[in-house]
Amino acid sequence: MPGRFAPLDFSRLRLRSRAARAHKVDVAALARPSPTRCSFGEWAAALPDFLATRELRRLAAAMVAARRAGRPVLLAFGGHVVKTGCGPLIIDLIRRGIVTAVATNGSGAIHDLELSQTGETSEEVADTIRDGSFGMVRETLDQMNAAARAGASLGLGRALGRLILDSGAPHTEHSIFAAAAQADIPATVHVAIGTDTVHMSAEADGAAIGAATLADFREFCAVVAQLGAEPPHPDGGVFLNVGSAVIMPEVFLKAVSVARNLGCALDGMHTANLDMLRHYRPTQNVLRRPVVAGHGHEITGPHELLLPLLRQLVVDTIDQPPNTGAAEKPVCRTRT
Repeated sequence: MPGRFAPLDFSRLRLRSRAARAHKVDVAALARPSPTRCSFGEWAAALPDFLATRELRRLAAAMVAARRAGRPVLLAFGGHVVKTGCGPLIIDLIRRGIVTAVATNGSGAIHDLELSQTGETSEEVADTIRDGSFGMVRETLDQMNAAARAGASLGLGRALGRLILDSGAPHTEHSIFAAAAQADIPATVHVAIGTDTVHMSAEADGAAIGAATLADFREFCAVVAQLGAEPPHPDGGVFLNVGSAVIMPEVFLKAVSVARNLGCALDGMHTANLDMLRHYRPTQNVLRRPVVAGHGHEITGPHELLLPLLRQLVVDTIDQPPNTGAAEKPVCRTRT
């Protein structure tokens, strides 16, 4: 092979007019400085219409369309959503009838419980792991195990919500599970044995935990089965995965398979993943595999910024007073 290549003739390049080119950016989508004093709607309308802002608007629109069509909005969350102070936002969306079902892993349930009981949660693991005191809290162990024992028939999430309400603790208004129990909506906990501090207790009952979380998985599947659109409405329900990198994306994928195996069409369903980092399982199991192109919404950023923005966009759009969500309209009639 020769060591030199024949030079290219750049004078033969074919040029075109800029006016003939398709463009991705135009001035109509640029940010506009908002007035010093303005409404949230005015402020949000002034944001640049690109990338994360555009996805956030699309997700908010999908949630509003789902509720107007009577379809579910299922919000799954990880423990850090509670630990970053976002529980009250989810509670508000439950009370407004916008979020119609919630789901989490064991961590999310534990932090929600502890906040409701003492107004505090989350320890400094780097310190307590050194002396073996990490997770060794009597009250949390007792209450979570009590909920598991009661959850074989109720499900772990519903049992936990009732336990929190019945406890008369001073901070129950900050509990997502208590709010779900009051609204009588599905609230499910999806446990992986060995991942939660309460599993270290001698009183932890694997059979009870397994039965309770299995009941919750089956209820979760029943919710997912209703995420399809109901003709003539093109809009289906919405599944949001907020801050769970592994467990909830895996649970969701299995629920989608169950629903479709039983004959449920999930056409029109939207999914979303909100987290501070991009992860493999949410990308594949939430945003790509279950839905058609354009129906998976990825928004990367801190929970404590994204969730307040999303909540306000939805609330400003939906024009719906608290506690009056649209009635659910069952769509999927599974095969007999």
